[in-house]
Amino acid sequence: MKIIDRSVGSGILFTTFFGVVVLSLVLVLGNIFKELLDILINNPDVPVSTLLAFMALVLPFSLTFTIPWGFLTALLLVFGRMSADNELVALKSNGVSVPRTCAPAFFLAVALTLICFLINIEIAPRAEQAMTRAVMDIATSNPASLFRADEIVDKFPDRRVYVERKEGDKLFNVIVFELDEAFVPKQMIFAHEGVLTPDPANSRLLFRLFNARFEQRDEKDPRDVSKIQQGIVMDEGVFPISLEKFFEEYHGTRRMSSYTLSELSDFLAKGAGDRHTEAMVEFNKRFSVSLACAAFVLIAIPLGVTTHRKETSVGFALSLIIAFTYFFFIIMADTFRNNPAAYPSVLIWIPNILFFGLGSFLFARLAKH
Repeated sequence: MKIIDRSVGSGILFTTFFGVVVLSLVLVLGNIFKELLDILINNPDVPVSTLLAFMALVLPFSLTFTIPWGFLTALLLVFGRMSADNELVALKSNGVSVPRTCAPAFFLAVALTLICFLINIEIAPRAEQAMTRAVMDIATSNPASLFRADEIVDKFPDRRVYVERKEGDKLFNVIVFELDEAFVPKQMIFAHEGVLTPDPANSRLLFRLFNARFEQRDEKDPRDVSKIQQGIVMDEGVFPISLEKFFEEYHGTRRMSSYTLSELSDFLAKGAGDRHTEAMVEFNKRFSVSLACAAFVLIAIPLGVTTHRKETSVGFALSLIIAFTYFFFIIMADTFRNNPAAYPSVLIWIPNILFFGLGSFLFARLAKH
C-alpha cells in the first residue's frame, strides 16, 4: 500500500505544483501590470527589485485561487489517467477499494486546505497592506509617477490635476482644480510648466509652477462660470499639495481584504458601522474559500474516473468549468457585499454546499461500483 500511496500522492502533488506555478505566473503578472501600469509607463527606470518585491506581495492573493485550481486539475488528470489505464480496476480486483486508493488525495486536500486558510487569514492581508504601502511610497517619493499625459489625476481627495504632456519629471500645460466638499471646483490654476518635488517631512508635495494664472470661483455659487474671477499671474510659484488627506483617504477606505482575521473580528466587535455587511462577507469568505480544496477532491475524483480520459487538454478544460462554477458564487457574493437584501454572507457558502453535497453523492456511488 505504501507504493500505491507514494505513486498516487506524488502524481497529484507534482501535477498540483506544476499547475499552481503556471497559473500563479499568469495571475501575478496580470496583477503587477494592473497595480503598476501607470508607474511603469511613466517611469521605465523602476528598479528590478521593486518588481520582484511586487511579485512576492501579489503571490499570496494568487495562491488563494491557484492552489485549489491546480489541485483540481491534478485530481482530474491523475484519476482520469488511472481510469483510462484500468489501474483502478486492477487495484480493486486485488482488494484495494476506491476510498483507500484515494487516501493520499484526501490527505493532500486537508493539508492544502490548512495552507489556504493560513494564507487567507494572515499572509494575504499582510501582503496587501505591504503592497499598498509600497505603491504609496513610490508615489510620494517619486510623485511624477502619478501623472500620465492627457489624463486627469484623481489620486488626491481634494485635488484634480490635468497634464497635457510629460517629459521626465517636467509636466506641461498643467491645470490644477481645487475642490470643495461637494467635489465642485472652487479654484483653478493654469500653468505652462510644472515640476513636482516631494516634501515628506511635512507630508506634502511641492508643485513648482511656471507661467501660472489663477482663477477663483464664486464661493456662494461655484458652478456659475460667469462669476469666475481672474486672479494673479506669476512667472514662478510653489503650490503645496498636502498628502494628509491622501493618507486619510487611504486609511478611511481601507479594503476589507487587507484586514487579517483578528483585525476583522475586532472591527466587527466594534460594530463596523455602515460596513458591517461588507465585513461579514469578508469574514465568511476567509473560511468558505479555504474549503475549496476539500470541496474539489470530492467532486474531481468521480468526474476524473468517469471521463476515462488522460489528455491534459480535456482535464484542464473540465477543471476550468468546475473552477469557474465554484468561484462564480464567490464573485457574486463580493459583488453584493454592500447589499444586505441579497444575503451575500449566505451566498458565499453556496458553492461549498453544492460541491460537498454533489461530490459526496458522486463519490459514494463510485465507491459502491
